[in-house]
Amino acid sequence: MAVVSYTMVQRPPAGSVPETPGSYQFKDAEGRVIYVGKAKNLRARLSNYFQNPRNLHRRTRQMVETAASVEWIQVANEVDALMLEYSLIQRHKPRFNVRYTDDKSYPFLCLTTADEWPRAMVMRGKRKKGNRYFGPYGQAYAIRDTLDLLLRTFPIRTCTDGKFRRHEKLGKPCLLFHIEKCAGPCVGEVDKAEYDAMVEELASFLAGDTEEIVAKLDAQMRTASEDLEFELAAHLRDRLAAVKKAAEKRQMVVEGNEDVDVIGMFDDELEAAVQVFYVRKGRVMGRRGFVVDKAEDLDRGELVSRILERLYFDDNPMGSPKEVLVPDLPSDPPLYEEWLSAARESRVRIRVPKRGDKRALQATVTQNAQDAFNRHRLKRTNDHNSRARALNELQEHLDLPVAPLRIECYDMSHIQGSDYVGSMVVMEDGLPKKSDYRRFKIQSVPGNDDFAAMGEVLTRRFTAYLSEREVPVEQREGRFSYPPQLLVVDGGKGQLGVAVRVLDELGLADEIPVVSLAKQFEEVFVPGRSASIRLPRQSEALYLLQRIRDESHRFAITFHRQLRDKRMTRSALDGIAGLGPARKKRLAKELGGVNAVKRATLEDLKKLPWLPDEVAENVFRTLHRVEVSGRRPPPAGTGD
Repeated sequence: MAVVSYTMVQRPPAGSVPETPGSYQFKDAEGRVIYVGKAKNLRARLSNYFQNPRNLHRRTRQMVETAASVEWIQVANEVDALMLEYSLIQRHKPRFNVRYTDDKSYPFLCLTTADEWPRAMVMRGKRKKGNRYFGPYGQAYAIRDTLDLLLRTFPIRTCTDGKFRRHEKLGKPCLLFHIEKCAGPCVGEVDKAEYDAMVEELASFLAGDTEEIVAKLDAQMRTASEDLEFELAAHLRDRLAAVKKAAEKRQMVVEGNEDVDVIGMFDDELEAAVQVFYVRKGRVMGRRGFVVDKAEDLDRGELVSRILERLYFDDNPMGSPKEVLVPDLPSDPPLYEEWLSAARESRVRIRVPKRGDKRALQATVTQNAQDAFNRHRLKRTNDHNSRARALNELQEHLDLPVAPLRIECYDMSHIQGSDYVGSMVVMEDGLPKKSDYRRFKIQSVPGNDDFAAMGEVLTRRFTAYLSEREVPVEQREGRFSYPPQLLVVDGGKGQLGVAVRVLDELGLADEIPVVSLAKQFEEVFVPGRSASIRLPRQSEALYLLQRIRDESHRFAITFHRQLRDKRMTRSALDGIAGLGPARKKRLAKELGGVNAVKRATLEDLKKLPWLPDEVAENVFRTLHRVEVSGRRPPPAGTGD
């Protein structure tokens, strides 16, 4: 793998770009990656960017004009280039590559198969390895209704781990056991093998194998009836009815029990809405939707390629099917089929349906995409217009050189100088960027001094920025890599003066505009002007400043409360040399609490085989304030 870069975006020297597969990256003047692409022939692909700018698409031309350097990475084949490109996009999140939204809120049904006694739960967000996921689904209530029906047939636990352990200690099951929606593993009412079999049957049903479960229950019911076990037969009849009702909620859409993913898309020049139906055993088992922001110039085939990358590079809970139905073929169908087939370890086909059930199903999915697009556009138009107005108004009222696409705001929180903290919140393009939020523990201010605390926080933040910008881009940690285009401090002229002084001392006064926002009259103070600026009361600019100020205040108070609560709930066992969190927790648990540890004798502590004698002496000495073996207490610390 070879990497080559140039410090200016110009056509590389003839013959310097290899005719091999690889990924290329354009960077701006500050070293940020702004675009990542892939190519089966790097020389041919890169040459397209260095033609007459008037022949380039508007977005491509804007990217090339913004870029300051280009580099490329050679790989062995096209599949490696595809995977490298996706990895770099996920790492750098380039502004000129397509962006995806509205994809994190869909709920899943999770079986925690990593636990000893797996539970069923509805969840959203990041998925953990070792568990099994089914979905995603359109609505959480739909999963809960289905799960409620299935628990009558597969009564696995749905309680939290804390509740499970509590009833395990009590030796009494919860209400769900008594209404036959839990088999009672917490009190030993079901053995491990039988419980695991129920979990596996539920997983099979959720994966689409409904006919086998129905046939099995029906056979058991008939056998019980023939054996004159009418109570058992009635119970099996109810379970069978519940399973059939749950299965009916999933309409058969494809004949032949096929596994298919159906992708529908509706787009315009700027955005595309995507809907995906996961069909397993002929039934729709889940759905997913997201919006693609076309930050780069894409034709229909390239857009489908990006969608496939999004769906199958991620941890797809439904796995890769045998067939993927798309509205248009991707830009390189054999490449994407090869990649998906390698992931599935069997042949995967990508095709456009032309007739029959699959064509009708894709029309339905596409209609869902169009409806989602219309809803998103209505919401986005209002939101985008208001944010654009806010940033333009700030530039006008505050006489800024550019509209402040990145705004940072700082606030302090404390109670009479105790647990002093500072917060930094960030908005980019008028939206919170929570990954860049930072919290600061004040280190050098002994008492109640907001000005000194603000000075410390700003000095630490911008000293870090100066250090990071001297580091090569590849080695930057990214915490404070980029400066704001507007710095906001919560307060009046005093806080503004502190910010101006810090920027002057660090040589950043000409680079970073700064203002302060006083809460009483919502006045904005700027350097070099005694009178405040009164933004119009109903303006989007004032509303944006209020939002970021309130967010910084909330973030600071939350951190302050965490520190205060932690300090107020400190245990007598904290700070004992050799007694770390694990040993402390085990000691309190085995002896029956902190008070029991206090009552324990030195001999009792030394009898614990896992607690070293020296640590036992430290515990006894600290709790009883006595000398042990004639040795002085060692300094407090932490152990394992």
